[in-house]
Amino acid sequence: MPGIELLVRYKILLLLLLSNLLYGQNHPDKSIDSLLSDGIQNIVVQDYDSAFNVFIKLDQQFNTLPLGQIYLAATEIAKSVDYMEDINVEYVDSLLELASDKTELLLEANPDDLWNNYYEALIFGYKAYYYSISGSLIAAFSDGVQCLRSFHKCLEIDPNFYEAYTAMGTYNYWKSARSKAFLWLPFVADNREEGIKYLERAVESSTYNKHLAAYSLVWIYIDYGENQKAIDLSIKSLQEFQDSRFFKWGLARAYKAIDKNKTIDVYYDLLRSVETLENSNLFNNVVLMHKIAMLYDEIGDYSKSLKLCNEILAFDIKSDKIRQRLVERIKRVRELKESLIKKLDK
Repeated sequence: MPGIELLVRYKILLLLLLSNLLYGQNHPDKSIDSLLSDGIQNIVVQDYDSAFNVFIKLDQQFNTLPLGQIYLAATEIAKSVDYMEDINVEYVDSLLELASDKTELLLEANPDDLWNNYYEALIFGYKAYYYSISGSLIAAFSDGVQCLRSFHKCLEIDPNFYEAYTAMGTYNYWKSARSKAFLWLPFVADNREEGIKYLERAVESSTYNKHLAAYSLVWIYIDYGENQKAIDLSIKSLQEFQDSRFFKWGLARAYKAIDKNKTIDVYYDLLRSVETLENSNLFNNVVLMHKIAMLYDEIGDYSKSLKLCNEILAFDIKSDKIRQRLVERIKRVRELKESLIKKLDK
């Protein structure tokens, strides 16, 4: 999941739009509550086929609600980002358009219902998220603004709506973080600490998937220089979701500033995980092995680093798109290999 790390570092302002957490109180319909919980847990542990099946069932049994279609779109997006594949935009867009139609009818009947406004926030949020991934930043920004407005409406209805805290906390932090060169100006506020407090409150709340608030907070801690807090939160999350690649990426990045050997261990754990994927496009393999090779170089274990470089360069990557996306990284692998040969020849 190198794409996640890339998005976190350069497009994290839109990560709030992945805040598909549900209301701190369980859904009043126990059947919906059970299906949502099961499907979301499947997404977190990368069991996407099971997640699809659960949300198809949710959509069939409660077809006047948009939840099934929203979460089918969420599953498709999560799988694509995890596997570093192109998102099926037409499929996701069709799901969210159908969900939007249902939500409009619900809002017309009851515009002040918390759940109805929350559905709207999710729809705009997911649209903005996949637009950001595909590079349509104007569309992403437009839908992102609409998402935030819907979350504000939720807060007006219920000030204890934790999912709004997740969204606003993420937004407040990264807006300030990306503007920190201008924080000395009197009209530019530093809302990073406020954003962190919002997210910490959301993590502590009892929601269906507070793990997404935790995931966002892990990367915020890293950016804020609180690497130990990021490690602690990642480990705590992994105690519940042992095989989650999402949290392992954050854990590896946090360890890098503290213990490179532990970072290598976590990256190898991730590598073993992606090696089990069927029909792997090898993108994740190349990125992880390159990261490990660079760390071996940094700690002076040049032979292990060189071995990994040679393995990377021997890969037979079938996909033209993946080869193109890896051009710059393969160039860096070749440069590292040349540097390592010189070091070993000394």
